[in-house]
Amino acid sequence: MAKANLAVVARSAAVSESPGAARSGRPRVAGKFFFHNGEKVFVRGVTYGPFAAGADGTPFPGPDQAARDFAAIRDLGANTLRTFTPPPRWLLDLAAEHGLWVLVGLAWTQHTCFLDAPEVVESNHRLVRDGVRGVAGHPAILAYLIGNEIPPDVVRWCGPGRVRDFLSALAQDVREIDPQALVSYANFPSTEYLDVDCVDFICFNVYLHREEAFRRYLSRLQNLAEDKPLVLTEFGIDSIREGAGRQAEVLAWQIRAAFEGGAAGTFVFSWTDEWFTGGSAIGDWAFGLVTRERTPKPAYYAVRDLYGGALPPPLAAPPKASVVICAYDAEATMEACLQSLLQLRYPNFEVIVVDDGSKDATAQIARRFPFRVIHQENRGLSTARNVGIGAATGEYVVFTDSDCVVDPDWLTYLIGAMVRHGWVAAGGPNLPPPEDLRVPACVAVAPGGPTHVLVNDDVAEHIPGCNMAFRRDALQAVQCFDPVFTAAGDDVDLCWRLQNRGLQIGFSPAAMVWHFRRNTVGAYLRQQRGYGKAEALLYFKHPYRFNMLGQSRWLGRIYGESPAGLLSRRPVIYYGAFGRGLFQTLYEPPSSLLSYLPFTLEWAAVSLFLGLCAMVSGRYVVPAFVPLAISWASAVALASSRRLDPRYDDWQSRSLLALLIYLGPLLRSYERYKWRLRGLADVEPMRFAEPRQRPQGWLATEFRLGYWNDAAMEKEGLIQGLMDFLLPRKYLIDVDRGWNDWDIEVHRGAFTRSEIAVAVENHGGNKRLLRVRCRQRLTGVAKLTLGACALLVVAGVLFSVREMVEFAIALGAVNLCLLLYKNYRLGQILHDVLEIVARQLNLFPPGKRA
Repeated sequence: MAKANLAVVARSAAVSESPGAARSGRPRVAGKFFFHNGEKVFVRGVTYGPFAAGADGTPFPGPDQAARDFAAIRDLGANTLRTFTPPPRWLLDLAAEHGLWVLVGLAWTQHTCFLDAPEVVESNHRLVRDGVRGVAGHPAILAYLIGNEIPPDVVRWCGPGRVRDFLSALAQDVREIDPQALVSYANFPSTEYLDVDCVDFICFNVYLHREEAFRRYLSRLQNLAEDKPLVLTEFGIDSIREGAGRQAEVLAWQIRAAFEGGAAGTFVFSWTDEWFTGGSAIGDWAFGLVTRERTPKPAYYAVRDLYGGALPPPLAAPPKASVVICAYDAEATMEACLQSLLQLRYPNFEVIVVDDGSKDATAQIARRFPFRVIHQENRGLSTARNVGIGAATGEYVVFTDSDCVVDPDWLTYLIGAMVRHGWVAAGGPNLPPPEDLRVPACVAVAPGGPTHVLVNDDVAEHIPGCNMAFRRDALQAVQCFDPVFTAAGDDVDLCWRLQNRGLQIGFSPAAMVWHFRRNTVGAYLRQQRGYGKAEALLYFKHPYRFNMLGQSRWLGRIYGESPAGLLSRRPVIYYGAFGRGLFQTLYEPPSSLLSYLPFTLEWAAVSLFLGLCAMVSGRYVVPAFVPLAISWASAVALASSRRLDPRYDDWQSRSLLALLIYLGPLLRSYERYKWRLRGLADVEPMRFAEPRQRPQGWLATEFRLGYWNDAAMEKEGLIQGLMDFLLPRKYLIDVDRGWNDWDIEVHRGAFTRSEIAVAVENHGGNKRLLRVRCRQRLTGVAKLTLGACALLVVAGVLFSVREMVEFAIALGAVNLCLLLYKNYRLGQILHDVLEIVARQLNLFPPGKRA
């Protein structure tokens, strides 16, 4: 099944159509792009109309003028028109004759508070249905737009949820009449928060005339689009106010930036200055590429240069990239993977296949391709990656997996983004291919798979190993991959080590690969167990990046994660004062331990203990099972919010998905504890400065360090460096306000804290010795828990309840040991953090030089 599915994806990920190719039939959506007859196609569009009503009463010019327009539009290199109302069928026929598709806008009453009146709602449904019936089934139709820029006041008045449901109903109207149709909605920044999930691709109208702001907002829109194509359905500039030269300049960089940023299509507003709306011609705006008389402006030629050229725009001097594939028993997917690499349109690359001791036909399949194949005994994933790095001759080393199929422009997007931004590393999305069976379809959307973590719209905290690229010199600077990670965790460890050096990892949303997920429940659960083992390894190497339950403390947002169940906070919408914000945004709340608690092993253990106690005693049975009910309800809530293949979207699939959501984290957590208890503590922890200082009082509640510098750095520099490191990693910090003998107080969880004080010794000139003292202390909550145990002992003595006394003493002893251990761990973590920050600030221990 994996081989068949990936072969289909590989065929669909073929090279792009040429701009002048003839059109027959409608395109389809696959991942972040459009495909037509098995070939990738970019939408190169212009908006057309509205015009004054013609002889047939429609807002379009007559057939002769339309034919002349369409011929000139084809000469422009465009392949699609956008109309704001349904065109007559003769115009669609004419478009098809000229090799043009049409993005059909469906007009209805959207500029009033339309949901307040049932008769208006029904009228709008009727308008949409009538508009679709007039053109349904025509092969020239690219897609339908079920709306365009509903005013923010109307959305705010009616409620985003109700508007979203109404648009979903309109999309259903379209699909009932024209079942093969693609559907979208043209949004804009003032209602950015309006997430219309029923659409096949994401459309936005964007008018930004500064290139930096335009590129930045495009990155944001790509993250809103997630795994769907992004199309800019309107952008342009007025040549009357800005000048014809400025119009040409802006449109040129807008189109280039859009396609470099991974847009699947663009529509320039507009084809001509002739524009009729609101019952009259508009004479004081001139957004057209041609005048009313159809005379080309400079913007026409600027757009033609880009629409008529290769997309995405190639690099002027593409550096050499070495693509490394590490494979072990991958015969089911190897051929499709390597076949997709043959389709890459990047002009300067090599492919290195490292066969890590496969026992099947992996090596034989790889040797049929014109790539370098290296065979070795099975030594694990990290070692195989390092062998590939050693064999690479490119300036950039790029990794994907043997169960992946790459997009033909994968390297163009990935390397292009790294060159433009100066990133030392970058990654892109990995999407599951379509599945033909229920179980693989459910597993594909279950959480816990390989994914990226974004700090902001184009900077990543983590990129998964199936889609990542690095500068070769950056890999060598951190000694490449750590061989201790034999199956998973290698990518996380490398990303964190790069970030510890202050290096930035980028994200290119269009550098897409199809990644086949586990296709059975057993394989998915084994994968989660493997991730648990990797997290145990990572914990000993990067302890400050984990919370009190051993889970990763991510700074950024995990891509594709649903809201975390019943105990999570809901997103909030920023409307701006009086609902007038130009960019009205949906803000996701930060992840919290409470939201994940119902899925943890600790919660499950407590739930099981309470349930057993209630069953044995026969008392408080219902309250005892409340924690377990919360876990199950949270899993069901998450399962109901995941986006399933419509073919399998029923109660059976949702039930299976809820089971996977519940079991996956439990097994992952179990493996974390198992491998930590089985002796993985001997994993070499991170060493950020050599030689390291031996802190005074390591096992006590206080330790001290010292750091020299000859740049006159005062204590404020070190303190600020500590805060800059710890705050993004979600440590709570309190700053002294003048009443304490410490400078900052660091909290890790509810039970432990550390008081950090820094003293400065001035040794003449610019020489300074910074002395650091860290005292570990219990918080008030920790003392309260110990006090509660003591009160239980006293109560048991007073009321002569021996069992209560014994239980309270045992509970207090365990609690005290745990608290002391947490204090000890906080001291270890802060010592490592001080070493990291000191190195970044070029500080060195007494008597040593960096």
